[in-house]
This record gives sequence, structure tokens and C-alpha cells, in this order.
Amino acid sequence: MSFSIVHLSDTHFGGKADVALIEAVEALVPDLDPRCIVLSGDVSQRARHGELQAGRGLVRELERTAPVYVVPGNHDVQWWWRPFLPFGAAAKYAKFRSYFGPVLAPTLSFPEAVVAGAVTAHGMAWGSLTPRVRDIAVKGHLPGREVRRVRSVFAGARPEQVRVLVLHHNVLRGELSRRMGLARWRQAQRRIAACGADIVLCGHDHQEQADLLERRIVVSCAGTLSRGSRGGRPPVFNRIIVDEEAIHVEFYRWVVDRRTFRRSDVHAFTRVRRAEAAPVDAA
Repeated sequence: MSFSIVHLSDTHFGGKADVALIEAVEALVPDLDPRCIVLSGDVSQRARHGELQAGRGLVRELERTAPVYVVPGNHDVQWWWRPFLPFGAAAKYAKFRSYFGPVLAPTLSFPEAVVAGAVTAHGMAWGSLTPRVRDIAVKGHLPGREVRRVRSVFAGARPEQVRVLVLHHNVLRGELSRRMGLARWRQAQRRIAACGADIVLCGHDHQEQADLLERRIVVSCAGTLSRGSRGGRPPVFNRIIVDEEAIHVEFYRWVVDRRTFRRSDVHAFTRVRRAEAAPVDAA
């Protein structure tokens, strides 16, 4: 059994978008032969119609190769419409839903895998507030209700299916930023560990990363497909390959003089199989 995912993130259509990067990805992805393509948020820069239309165009092009899974990022949320008003939360995602479908975090099922998402981008919300002003509408929050929904999805998966969780905010500390994407990150990590995921796909930090959470959950953090790569580093997207024994995360790094992405670092993690997930910490 082999199952592959192309993992993209943070296109930032608008002021930061780089057309050369997008066109190079569109050209290369068919050769990578993925079963699924994931775009883990920040499709747009300011949640404007033109930006989201460009994102929809990218999705339609990628769908020629494989199903495309998209979740919203903090830049895709019109949080200024309903700050701190939970009963008006739907308005924040209205534009995003109009281009990418009514379900913000759908489920895709394959014989080899189940892909489920969790919404962590809520804009200015009580769950993501921190003492730092710069974090307003930037930090993410992983509510208990989202984890319970994902856990129920993964609980129905067959033992041979790998369980893939998609969210926007980075769940591990960024190497250069030294920042966690999620507020209350310790609680969020406990919830992720309890939901039954084998793999977590995220973005937000604009720097690629592959590591383990709780020494058993593989985390793939994709870089950005924009001019906002952290530290001036070349943009990177990831490819995940799952086989019977291991989960491999490959980095495809931008080579500016060749105007293309080339495979660079490869990380391999032993595939851990669990019979049953632990109860969700709803605290």
C-alpha cells in the first residue's frame, strides 16, 4: 500500500502571491501523481473576491490531477464583520464558502486513508486571544467541538486507513519564528494527540517543518507559495508518502535559476498503528 499527498499552503493570492511559483506547482504536481492534494489555508491575503477567485482557479487546475482539500486560514476569515459575536460567526466565512463549498472542514475517504479537517482560523475570537497585540486575528484556536467531530470521523476508520488531520496553524514551534501558531497550544497538542490522527498537515508559519508530536504523530508544516517565505528562504511545498512501514515527508524547494521546484530534504518516520484513540481532553 502506498498513498501520497501533495501538501501546499499559504498562497496568499493578492499582494504576496508569486505567479511563477503557482505556475511551477501546477506544472509539477501531475508528475508527482498524488492521490490527494491539500491546501492548508491562507489562500488569500485579505479575503477579497478576486483573491479567492484566483485560489478557486488554482484548485480547479489541481483537480485535474486529484481531489483537492482546502481549509480556511486566518487571512481567509472576514473576522472584522463579527468580532467576539459567536452567533454571527457564519458571516466571517461567507466569502470562503462561496468559492470552496459550504463545509469548512469536510472529510475525504480513500481505501488507504481518511482526511479530516479542523477549523482553527476564527479571526478575533475569545479562544485565540493572547496578551500580545500583534496576535489579534493571527493566532489560531482549536475548539473541543472540532476535535470531538474529528475523533468521531477517525473512530470510524478501518485499521489499514491512515488518519490525516488538516488545519491551518502550525502545531509545533517554528524554527525561525520561535512562535506557536495556536493559542493555548499545550491544550491544542493534547487534543490533537487524543483525536486519533496519524498525520497532521498545517501551514501558517511560512517555513517548512517535519517532526513528531507526542513521539508518534507525524507533523508536516508546508512553507508558503508566496513572496513571504520566512528568513528569505526559498519557498517550499511538501509531499507525504505513506507505505506499510513508514511515513515519508519530502520537501520540494524552489530553485530560482531553474524556475522550478526540486526535491530536497526527505524525512522518514516509522508508521505507528493504534487500535483505539484516547479520550478527548475537553478542558
